[in-house]
Amino acid sequence: MKEAGQKTKQLREKPGDNDKDGGNQTPRQPAQGARQAAVQDSLPPVKRPVLITSLLVTGLMATWCLATPTAAGRVLDTTVVWAADHLGWFYITLATAALLFVIYVGFRYASVRLGGDYDRPQYSTFSWAAMLFAAGIGTDLMFYAVAEPATQFLSPPQVPGQTVEAARESTVWTIYHYGVTGWGMYALMGLALGYFAHRKKAPLAVRSVLVPLFGKRVRGPIGHSIDVATVIGTIFGVATSLGIGVVMLNVGLNILFGVPQGLGAQTMLVVLAVVLATVSATTGVDRGVRLLSQLNVALAIVLAGWALVTGSTTFLLRAMVMNVGDFVTMFPGMTLDTMAYSYPSEWMQSWTLFFWAWWIAWASFVGMFLARISKGRTIGQFVLGTLVIPFSYIIMWISIFGNTAVKRIMDGDSAFGQAVEASPEQGFFELLTTVPGTPMLVALSTLVGLLFYVTSADSGALVMANLCSELPTADTDARPSLRILWAAVTGALTIGMLLVGGITALQSATIIMAVPFALVLVLVMVGLNRALREEHEHEQAVYRSFAVQWTSPEPTISVGSWRRRLSLSLGSVSSRQAEQRLQNVIMPALDEVAAALQERGVPAVVREISDGLQHDVFKRVQLEALSQDEDGEDFIYPVQIRRSRATSYGARMIRAEDTTIHLEVTLGEGLSYSIYPYEGNQICNDVLDHYERYELVAASREESLEAEQY
Repeated sequence: MKEAGQKTKQLREKPGDNDKDGGNQTPRQPAQGARQAAVQDSLPPVKRPVLITSLLVTGLMATWCLATPTAAGRVLDTTVVWAADHLGWFYITLATAALLFVIYVGFRYASVRLGGDYDRPQYSTFSWAAMLFAAGIGTDLMFYAVAEPATQFLSPPQVPGQTVEAARESTVWTIYHYGVTGWGMYALMGLALGYFAHRKKAPLAVRSVLVPLFGKRVRGPIGHSIDVATVIGTIFGVATSLGIGVVMLNVGLNILFGVPQGLGAQTMLVVLAVVLATVSATTGVDRGVRLLSQLNVALAIVLAGWALVTGSTTFLLRAMVMNVGDFVTMFPGMTLDTMAYSYPSEWMQSWTLFFWAWWIAWASFVGMFLARISKGRTIGQFVLGTLVIPFSYIIMWISIFGNTAVKRIMDGDSAFGQAVEASPEQGFFELLTTVPGTPMLVALSTLVGLLFYVTSADSGALVMANLCSELPTADTDARPSLRILWAAVTGALTIGMLLVGGITALQSATIIMAVPFALVLVLVMVGLNRALREEHEHEQAVYRSFAVQWTSPEPTISVGSWRRRLSLSLGSVSSRQAEQRLQNVIMPALDEVAAALQERGVPAVVREISDGLQHDVFKRVQLEALSQDEDGEDFIYPVQIRRSRATSYGARMIRAEDTTIHLEVTLGEGLSYSIYPYEGNQICNDVLDHYERYELVAASREESLEAEQY
């Protein structure tokens, strides 16, 4: 720590107060401002190693299933039995650890924002909550809300079947499998991606989260391997959801229009999803798809409300309250229950292990969505919202339909229970036959399921395309051709798995193919924890540095008289003035510091940045000093010219043309401040202030790593 301070002190003592003389000491890279617009308008480049490897693995799997479905089915059965017997404890432990970690981070770093310290949420609390609410809905929930409670009531894992105890546990098991544990894994990925994308300004990719662990090596084979594991897990998770969706929709279409149930109709539904995803990618109807998904949420709520009002309303409300109480009391025992002394291998494969693998496979998919909509939220708000809001819908839906199904069996309709066990996809539509307005409800349910199915296929193709692309910002999407490619590959894989063994084969494949990404989730927890801890240590270093400056007899920075500072703060700066200030004062000062660093053996350069700029930023330069540690972060002092709304005082309304220009430093934690009034020597000292803190944090990090080794 002391050596870090001495290095900075030597730099401060170096002569070089003439602001204009140092401009030619260090050659800068050629300016790329002329190409900025072209770069921003171009399509994101493809990560070829990730794309090729992912396509190869998925293509071989799909081809194998289509060519030799019987042999593929035997291998899947054998492999999933081995995975359930030997890795079941790992899935259960990981799911619990992810939930506990997210809760810990939500309390420990509750005030940290997913974005800059002065960023505020892009969406209102109501809109954000509505999007989280909608994220808990899908065709698969319609499927399992009836199928699982009925099956768990008839064949529970540990208690006698068809008893009151089995009835109470049946719905709780379903809520458990769809509840906060799974959303803990979603929240983990959303939190990690949002923190690094919005606060650290890193690409919206899983590999960005692992920079604290692997440093610059995430740009090579390690990062490619992580992305491949993410893509493989995601495509099998999406394929499972699509497979469940087509099987269930086939039943609805059979009831409405007499469409025969079987692989032929299901294949046509998969082809329909691929075609609609292609249309969405090539014709710009994404907005229409989004509107359909929003309409779908309203239709699903209407469907649940109708079932509640026209059914046994009093019983269902009592059961819902009971389910919540049972879940609260049973959850601590369920979450780590591996049932070691009476291990029900087949039950575990079909339920807990499948669901945890399925959640893991979908984690990057939903995590990207959560990260995009949560910019500006604090970590505390994010964790509370993602764990509570979707779960509230899940409890409502499962309690209404699950308890209705169980009560129907307990009232003597054993044929219904046997039908659900034999063909789970029949359960939801069969249940609707006891609700008034059956034809209307079947049509509405089929429409809801179809819309969920189409939007899931479209979104899944988009996410996988994004995972295979180098996205410059968190709001950028992959090129349309990649979306079409992944829609087709996902469709082929879904058809292949349905050919092998239907939903059972999809469940088995998910348990197996989620293993690589499960290991990535462990690394994500370690990387995010380290990044948050280092930010906290950085804040402490900043406070120590400020304390030294405040007790110093001469301030490090003085930007002239207070009247001049006030006039600059309240006045309006033009882009030309900012450009002149940047070229004539700031860049020569940065060159001077870079030259001083190079003289002391620290590789440093000043360069202009044109890639990945925000829409309101039209020029950015930065001084970069390379870390001496291969895995360490480089020092960056970024200066940008940004346009924003001008401040208005009095009763005057702000007009659209009332804008001003900011010449500002933007720090990694989202803090920015204006340096327009700074002179050359003051800029040099400001750079060294930050460099000193950088060295303090690096030294502190090195000490922490050494302590961990011992």
